[in-house]
Amino acid sequence: MIRISKYLARHLRHDPRRIGLTLDEGGWAEVDELLRAATEHGFAITPEELREVVAANDKRRYTIEGGRIRASQGHSVPVDLGLPAVEPPEVLYHGTVGRFLPAIRAEGLRPMSRHHVHLSPDRETAIRVGARRGVPVVLVVAAGDMHRDGHTFRRSANGVWLTDHVPPAHLRFPS
Repeated sequence: MIRISKYLARHLRHDPRRIGLTLDEGGWAEVDELLRAATEHGFAITPEELREVVAANDKRRYTIEGGRIRASQGHSVPVDLGLPAVEPPEVLYHGTVGRFLPAIRAEGLRPMSRHHVHLSPDRETAIRVGARRGVPVVLVVAAGDMHRDGHTFRRSANGVWLTDHVPPAHLRFPS
């Protein structure tokens, strides 16, 4: 299931053209087209496996609706997920690792190759996110203050908070 999830991430978020897949402006692809393209490129996925990966993914990274599938967020290809702006909680969290702290202190959190900065609703999730790259460091984001200062927030279908940039002044670093 992990292999399939990573395959989906690569082709629904970053490189659909590699397998001849077309995403619409909202990031949706036809399930039948995805399954056909995967099979033609040597990575056969059954409809049952696809449904299981979507249903069982603890991060709810993918959504299937009406014969279409898309990634919830994290795209590096141009898409408009159509997520409305919403008021965030006062505090959100960002998981990272120590080697990135000097740049974050200087520039804040930037989306890098993605469309948005990804923020977690709780410290535990941020720890898991940071741990993917090493020993996690959790930053506290003053999201309420950012919102009052005019920053826009959106929330993806799987609960990840998205914003364009988090300035250093809105971050609390561990001591």
